[in-house]
Amino acid sequence: MWPPQLPPLPALTRAEGELVDRYLEVLDLLGRINPARTHDTYGALRAAQTLAIAAAGLRDTLTAMHERGEREIYASTLARALRVLDGERRAARVMLPPPTAN
Repeated sequence: MWPPQLPPLPALTRAEGELVDRYLEVLDLLGRINPARTHDTYGALRAAQTLAIAAAGLRDTLTAMHERGEREIYASTLARALRVLDGERRAARVMLPPPTAN
């Protein structure tokens, strides 16, 4: 039995692909820092230190796109790419977990 086939990634430019990759990297790090979900300060500290570097990479990607004349972000196409790359699950780690019944 084969696992279900993922939908194909939409066609992206190299810059759009890098934007998606950098965004997901930042999102993953924010999820690791989330004080409502983390279990130790050291792991959150390491993620926070890496976040500064990842955020600079995201900024640099957007700056390069802008300087090359790429003025529009095609949100629906990039949203499809984020969904294929498990962006919804990754974004959920940034949010607060549901309250527990005590």
